Amino acid sequence: MKQSGEQNLGETIVKVTIAELEAYLLDHYSDGGIDQSLFMKLVEEIGEVAEVLNKKAGRKSSGDEDLQSQLGCELADVIHYAVAIAALNGIDMTEAIIEKDRVAAARYGHRTNLEQFILNKRNAR
Repeated sequence: MKQSGEQNLGETIVKVTIAELEAYLLDHYSDGGIDQSLFMKLVEEIGEVAEVLNKKAGRKSSGDEDLQSQLGCELADVIHYAVAIAALNGIDMTEAIIEKDRVAAARYGHRTNLEQFILNKRNAR
């Protein structure tokens, strides 16, 4: 439901960076975001992702639900709460993701890591 004064963006999709999401969620939860309650919401949302995946795999009945859309919404909720917990704890998720992937890529012998992949894609433009 649109709030008074809210613009209708139509087909325009705003791209968001992890840093922008962190800043937004820090602002949103800084007056009362409690790690434990956010963690409980994260666990709840992961359960909802599992439920949708079970429906997609035919392990649960789904009727004529839009499972693809539901999955996207539930995954967005998982990201929301995970990034909120990181923001409230001063964790730079961009840095954490790049470093975690760098270590995993070396450990598992990947041909490239996330940082190299991004730089290659940007240089190809």
